[in-house]
Formats: sequence, C-alpha cells, structure tokens
Amino acid sequence: MRDAVVVEAVRTPIGKGKPNGALAHVHPVELLAHTLRTLVERSGVDPELIDDVIGGTVDQVGEQAMNTTRYAALSAGLPESVPATTVDRQCGSSRQAVHFAAQGVISGAYDIAVACGVESMSRVPMWSNVPEGKDPFGPGIAARYPEGLVPQGISAELIAAKWSVTREQMDAFAVSSHRRAAAAWDAGLFDAEVAPLEGITRDECVRPGTSTEVLAGLRPAYHDPGFAERFPQIEWNVTAGNASPVNDGASAVLVMAGETAARLGLRPLARLHSFAVTGSDPLLMLTGVVPATEKVLRRAGLSLDDIDLFEVNEAFSSVVLAWQQETGADLDKVNVHGGAVALGHPLGASGTRLTTTLVHAMRERGARYALQTMCEAGGLANAMILERI
Repeated sequence: MRDAVVVEAVRTPIGKGKPNGALAHVHPVELLAHTLRTLVERSGVDPELIDDVIGGTVDQVGEQAMNTTRYAALSAGLPESVPATTVDRQCGSSRQAVHFAAQGVISGAYDIAVACGVESMSRVPMWSNVPEGKDPFGPGIAARYPEGLVPQGISAELIAAKWSVTREQMDAFAVSSHRRAAAAWDAGLFDAEVAPLEGITRDECVRPGTSTEVLAGLRPAYHDPGFAERFPQIEWNVTAGNASPVNDGASAVLVMAGETAARLGLRPLARLHSFAVTGSDPLLMLTGVVPATEKVLRRAGLSLDDIDLFEVNEAFSSVVLAWQQETGADLDKVNVHGGAVALGHPLGASGTRLTTTLVHAMRERGARYALQTMCEAGGLANAMILERI
C-alpha cells in the first residue's frame, strides 16, 4: 500500500484577531495565498504537479466565502488547472484537510496534494456566518437536547468542573505555554516553519513575561447568571488568560506519496501514519480528544508510551488538562513549543498550524512518533499519528 508523507510545512506569524492586529489589514485570501506560495517555493515542487488543494475555513461568509481556498490558490500563482476546495470541521477544518489529502494519496487518487487553512477573525468575526435571529441547529436538535446546547466557553467550564481542574492549574498551564513559545522563538525553532509577511515576523500574542499572579487577577470570561443556575457545579475559572485568543493566520502542508518524494529527490519530514475522527457529547463538546487519542493509537498498533511528542490544541487549558488526566500522557511531551493559549488559534488554520509545528519539532528533537489531536465544536475531534522517516 502507498504511504503519504509531509515534505514541507509553513505558516504565517499569527496576529491578534482584532481591528488593530498585525495582520488585520490582510485579506484572508491573501493570508492563505502567502502560505501556498511559500510552500511551493520552499519545496521546489512544480505546482503543475499538484492534484488538489484542500483548505479549512470555519466562518465561510463575507471575505471567507465562495471557496476561499480556490481563490487563494489562484492568487498564489498556482496554475488554473490545479483544483481546490474548502472544508469545515470547525476548529479541526485544516486538520481534516490533512486527513483528506493523505487519504487521497494513500488511495492513489492523488500523487501530490496540499492541505491548508486560514481564518481572519479580525475581518470575519466568529459567528459571522449565523445572522442574528437565525437558528443554525433546527427543530430536531431542539427536540433531542431540550435544555439547549451551550457555547464553548461553558463547555470548557463544565470540563473543568467534571475533572476538578482548578483555576491555579489552568493558569499555570497557560504560563507554561507562553514560556515555551517564547523560548522556542528565542532559540530560532520557529524559523523553519514561519513565512514572514509584510514585515511581521513573530506571533503577536506570546507574552513571555506573564505569570500566574498576573493571570489570577483576570475575571471569568464566560460567567452567565442563566448558566450559573443551570450548572451550579461551575466555579467560573476560565478566563481570557487560560483560554486561546482570537487570531488571524494561515498554514499549509505539502503531502505526497513516498515514492513521489523519492522520484522528485525530496526528503520527507514525516510519514502520515494513522488517522481517526470521532464524535462526543455535544454539551461537553470538547472532550472528543480523549476517545480520538485512544482510537488512533489502537489503529496504529501503538501505545501512549510509544509517542515522543504530542500536539493537543489549547482551545482551553481545561481541555488539555482533562485529556492528560484521562490518558496519563506526560505533559513534558505536550505542546513543547507552546500551544494555542500563547501562539493563537486562527480557527480554520489551526489544524495545519499544529501539524507544521509538530513536524518541525519532530525533526529538531529526533522524535520517532508524534500524535496530534484537537477538539471541535459540536462534539467532534480529529487525531493523527506521524512517524519520522
């Protein structure tokens, strides 16, 4: 059976997803085009050989509507003959794009594919695709969940309560994320993966000087009297400091068959070993990373002890800490260059951002196996295992 390998992976610096953010002036199509252009340039691959470009975007409306990935590919200068499509699996959209690209290569449908993603949360704010007064769920969901679903911030609070994750633990985890990200920047560990854009060279949200004392002074981000009455177990410990910010950014990964890489004289960064996707309770919403981790390890025939590095998306600190409790993973191996709490979480770009950071960290640290997983709205999660070759 054919295999699928990653031969190049790049991302933009990540900007604040606010009107004054470093990348707020850049159209989302151009953000993604920049990574696609850089991916082709750094790999040296003839773009005529690309069979498909699969991109993730969450809020597909306004400047991120009309199949953003196709127009980014055209803006990047790829031939008109190269097709492109845009997918939505919420926060795991570009993570799913990697799965689709790899599965296409393994099946023989593709020889070379690009998986990528973009989100400009400054220009297309979260929930822009749900007009005021409109119900995106429908009557069947209302009947199945009569008390109503909840926003992600409430889910993060419910997870903290269920797993007894304290405010102090979440704040300490967030501080560690910032310090790891700052140390990685200072050591030049992001240089190989970041494609500077218009003079922006570093991630904008990393705060190396933050501390648990500073974070302890922040107010709860999601306190709501109605939800407090419905869920008296919530202690309201999720803050802007121990959750991911809103961000702008793009990322892209070049996937091809191992035999194609050999023919083109390219050295793979990693082999895409195994994949899993799972659903979970849409009320807790963000706990799917636990069964997804178990499922992908089972499919790979590996144990947790075989994994040298983990990337678990830091949508909220409580999610990663609950995942760690359930799996028993060593936090010293998790998000070793920092995670979304520090680096940022540009929704549609985060899946391939994690992959990009992970494959470069694998090479830098000599890791053989690495596991990536991320929670997604609606009670979903993706997981993937990579192998260095």
